Amino acid sequence: VFPGNCWAFKGHQGQVVIRLPARVHLTAITVQHITKEASPSGTVISAPKDIAVFVSLPGISVDADREEETLLGMFTYNTEKDPIQTFPLKNMLLPRAFSRVKLLVKSNWGNPWYTCIYRVQVHGKMENRKAPAEGQD
Repeated sequence: VFPGNCWAFKGHQGQVVIRLPARVHLTAITVQHITKEASPSGTVISAPKDIAVFVSLPGISVDADREEETLLGMFTYNTEKDPIQTFPLKNMLLPRAFSRVKLLVKSNWGNPWYTCIYRVQVHGKMENRKAPAEGQD
């Protein structure tokens, strides 16, 4: 993670949809930004602040062309804490696996021109992953 080497979007709001390589039972999401010490300006006002995580449920919407989104969590990235922050998701409400996750940044820490996200990690268990037989690795 190097200053300026981020996914940047104009303004203080934006979104990204992450397509996972397999269907996953989601458990948490990790967001990373640079530290104040690593920042050339000495600030991290471009860091995301209020973030919401959604998944899409195809075929549930009244409109056949649209997908119903379900909120799995809202959280605040705190620039005073560790630059790598993990937040648990409320997947218990939807006991199924998903292949896409939407990260909606609702605000940042004060930069009016852009917001930067350096790294996003999605945590969970892959669907249909079988446990190894006893005695095998």
